Amino acid sequence: MKRALLIAFALAASAAQAQTNPFANNPAAVDEGRSLYNSTCTGCHGANGAAGEFGPGLAIPGRSYARRSDAEIFGAIQHGIPGTPMPAHQGKLTDDQIWKIATYVKGLRGTAIDAPSPGDVAAGEAVFWGKGACGSCHIVKGRGSIVGPDLTNLASLRKTNSIIDALTKEQHRVYGPGGAQPHLLTPLQTYPVVRITAADGKTVRGVLRNEDSFSLQVMGLDEHLHLYDRSKVKVVYEPKSLMPSDVDKRLGKEEFDNLLAYLTRLGAPLQPAAAAVKMPGGPERD
Repeated sequence: MKRALLIAFALAASAAQAQTNPFANNPAAVDEGRSLYNSTCTGCHGANGAAGEFGPGLAIPGRSYARRSDAEIFGAIQHGIPGTPMPAHQGKLTDDQIWKIATYVKGLRGTAIDAPSPGDVAAGEAVFWGKGACGSCHIVKGRGSIVGPDLTNLASLRKTNSIIDALTKEQHRVYGPGGAQPHLLTPLQTYPVVRITAADGKTVRGVLRNEDSFSLQVMGLDEHLHLYDRSKVKVVYEPKSLMPSDVDKRLGKEEFDNLLAYLTRLGAPLQPAAAAVKMPGGPERD
């Protein structure tokens, strides 16, 4: 009996593999898939692709996924997974609904631009430049400060969870690829804060851009690049970043959600032609 079930599932998966997702790269479908996922799947799986009480995480960083394509995810939702608590949803959901959930799950495994957070984007942009004061350090499309990193393509480079961590945790890291989407995430640059005191007593506080045994380059909070002879200045390395780690507490929930809606749309999705990245001496990675 078990063997028959496995064969039936394999045949169904093979048939699904031949199907094409009619909602691929459709932002509206991702939003609908999010709603369907939250109402149908979070009883077992966690929100935003995290692990739940009964189901595994569907977008956990670094995880190797057995079902990576749209069709494979569709098949798992439609027919369930034999030998696991994953039930079949055929008859409970329409094919279109299942495709939309699959589109959302696939998007969660990419960077933020593939499944941007819900909210009022225009209001989030106003928070970014206003109450959030993000533009006092960051630049977006040529506007803002050059003290911190340029966020113009943030959502194309970072996962949503990584962006949330940067806003809410003192120690945060970039989530590695490991998902179904073909994004290779670049390492997170560090922006150590230093205070320089010259021989004449003048001090400059800013972000260390470069240093060696003889010199230092500091981007001051005045947005000027300062060059120093290391032997002629006193350098104090501050333990904390300029980046606040309590943005969610400084803002109201709706303001924070709107800010995320704006940040997770900064950039552009990878074009299909550039999706696969050939690694030297090995297979394509995603």
